[in-house]
Amino acid sequence: MYFKMKKYMLGILLAIPFIGIAQENSWNSWHKEIRPRMRVMIDNDYAGDPDGLFQLVHHLLSPSIEIKGIIGSHLKPGDGFDSSDQTATHAVENINEVIDLLNLDDKFPVYQGSNSGLKNISTPNESAAAKAIVKEAMRTDVNSPLYLICGGGLSEIASAYLLEPKIAEKIILIWIGGTEYSDMATPPPGYTTLEYNTGIDIKAAQVIFNSSTIPLWQVPRNAYRETLMSYAELKTRVQPAGKIGAYLVEKIEAIIKMTNEYEIYMGETYIMGDNPLVLLTALQSSFEADPSSSFYEIKQAPLINDEGVYEVNHSGRNIRVYHHLDNRLMFEDFYGKLQLFQQN
Repeated sequence: MYFKMKKYMLGILLAIPFIGIAQENSWNSWHKEIRPRMRVMIDNDYAGDPDGLFQLVHHLLSPSIEIKGIIGSHLKPGDGFDSSDQTATHAVENINEVIDLLNLDDKFPVYQGSNSGLKNISTPNESAAAKAIVKEAMRTDVNSPLYLICGGGLSEIASAYLLEPKIAEKIILIWIGGTEYSDMATPPPGYTTLEYNTGIDIKAAQVIFNSSTIPLWQVPRNAYRETLMSYAELKTRVQPAGKIGAYLVEKIEAIIKMTNEYEIYMGETYIMGDNPLVLLTALQSSFEADPSSSFYEIKQAPLINDEGVYEVNHSGRNIRVYHHLDNRLMFEDFYGKLQLFQQN
């Protein structure tokens, strides 16, 4: 019995150094067996609310997706985050800054969208971004599904559809945006009738909802407002992750300082409303792949009127409308990937 116990303990002790070696090379080794199973094109207003930068980092660290393009798109004119007329240009600068901080230079194609919205619902903005979407969507040499994911205005995706309507048969669009549906959720206190992302380009939203046949998964305001990260989490789970962690926290702290100057006190949480784009793509279930830990209803797509408000559309196509998101999976995966990356 004594000999067997000594042999057992010796086996444990001999294993310890190898565990240590595995931890030292964790980023290189932890995902070596994971293969991409979907293509993703990412479109966001990266010169605006810094929640998009958290989403971008999260996607860049996710091995189950193949990123085919990252698009910097514009903000609403006069936006408080960037009031210039070059917000898509500045978005691309921020994308490249994040890629550099992660030491991932030259690994992903980056495209600039238009610096303004659509002039009308029938004329596309022929940007490099819109053309890149069409090119990827119309490929015939790949079978993996293509997700267009958008955390801002819909200008580039609407332009791509207007350039080539056949992309509707080739893609799934996931959009963070739109107000609450009255039968599903109550608007927040002091709400605005026009939701932020819809207001970036109402005409583009009209193209996607009213005219297109693009399969759509929508994450409206009531759902994306669930995604609260606390300041304590920022300081203890994000900031320690090297240069990229410090960068992300600095972006949020700059917002806190700015709002404090205007005596608008934000409390101790921040809405990471764009990270559901990662949850609904990279973090789908292993078998029967789908975002199985989040919940949606199938609804008829409404009409978007000229004020950016829903109207009933009795002939609208069916769309997914998410009303509850798995924040545990989403945030713990983000923190875990930051830690593994920092250990590299």
